Amino acid sequence: QVQLVESGGGWVQAGGSLRLSCTDSGRAFTWRTMGWFRQDPEKEREFVAAEARNGRIWNGYNTYYADSVEGRFTISRDSSKNTVYLQMSSLRPEDTAVYYCATDHSGGGYSRPEQWNSWGQGTQVTVSS
Repeated sequence: QVQLVESGGGWVQAGGSLRLSCTDSGRAFTWRTMGWFRQDPEKEREFVAAEARNGRIWNGYNTYYADSVEGRFTISRDSSKNTVYLQMSSLRPEDTAVYYCATDHSGGGYSRPEQWNSWGQGTQVTVSS
């Protein structure tokens, strides 16, 4: 059973930055598709970003972003630490949510929560105006 542990959430003013981290206890981290989602208590969980290996032969990773965060957020990983990051810049009050790390992607697209089978406990991000 993969365990994911997020950290790095907190409070920030609009326009500021935060970096979230997610450490993965599973094996073969470099092969894993990793994702970030977020959820406001009154909304459904929504896709933020994903990073997937580009092909069976090493050719880096492809990244995917929700339109609402494109150009402001960056997903990346450090395989030596089994950690995936979400660098968030130019934060807006509407980015306020609990952010979740996900893995064990079942295939197909990346935007639906049901395509992911392992989740972290979440970390709160609050952006004030």
